[in-house]
Amino acid sequence: MQAQQISIFLENKMGRLSEVTKILSDAGVNIRALALADTSDFGVLRLIVDNNAKAEEALKTSGFTVKKTPVVAALVNDRPGGLHGILDLLTKAGINVEYMYAFVAQSGDNAVMIFRFDKIEEAVAILTENGVEIIDGNKLYTM
Repeated sequence: MQAQQISIFLENKMGRLSEVTKILSDAGVNIRALALADTSDFGVLRLIVDNNAKAEEALKTSGFTVKKTPVVAALVNDRPGGLHGILDLLTKAGINVEYMYAFVAQSGDNAVMIFRFDKIEEAVAILTENGVEIIDGNKLYTM
């Protein structure tokens, strides 16, 4: 019930992000979701793509440092308090959200959130027990 995210470490300088997107484009890899965090010297680009193996190979061949990380994609009710309900369950269970970002598939009743937890298996169990739909990686990569 997990998905894989790839993280790319980038120097924080003009053109590096464009370089990554060109490499992925040339490799025929489609970006499904992304988040970028930066400091003054470097950034971490986190991606959900449709083909992790192809993306990783293309980026490593081009000299980028790439890491795969397990994440959880969960449907969140698209209404006031939808996200809070999930975060409250996790807080009460002692599970820390290390980071999260949104995945936009289409407008509707639910949003898709990508979560990185400190206790991933426990988080999936708590969410599932409480009726939160977890999206399998294979489905996520094609949304």
